[in-house]
Amino acid sequence: MKIREIATNLNLQVLAGEEALDREVSSGYCSDLISDFMANGKPGCLWLTLQTHMNVVAVALLAEAAGVVFTGGREVAPEVCRKAEDEGLPLLATSTRTFEVAGQLYQLLHGKCEVRNGRWEQG
Repeated sequence: MKIREIATNLNLQVLAGEEALDREVSSGYCSDLISDFMANGKPGCLWLTLQTHMNVVAVALLAEAAGVVFTGGREVAPEVCRKAEDEGLPLLATSTRTFEVAGQLYQLLHGKCEVRNGRWEQG
């Protein structure tokens, strides 16, 4: 599934990387520890995190993540968005908690639910 489809279905705000939203997402990974994501993040995954500092961009690029979703309504500094934009890395944001976004992403990627008329329904 492409990031663009995920962003639409999960009502995610695009902060950077608009031109790369057609990347395919192979999986999701939730972690607020940079070292954990470096060790376990997979190429093509969508990284869900509360961390919004500049290192997130560098580590996402290093791991070849498809993009990053900032959860929980955290504010993201403009320089972080500019860096991601320069690198072509999609940054997305939501006020929804990580647990809920992860559940919705799992269901989208595994075809168990879909959004119809703005509501989650069994697929």
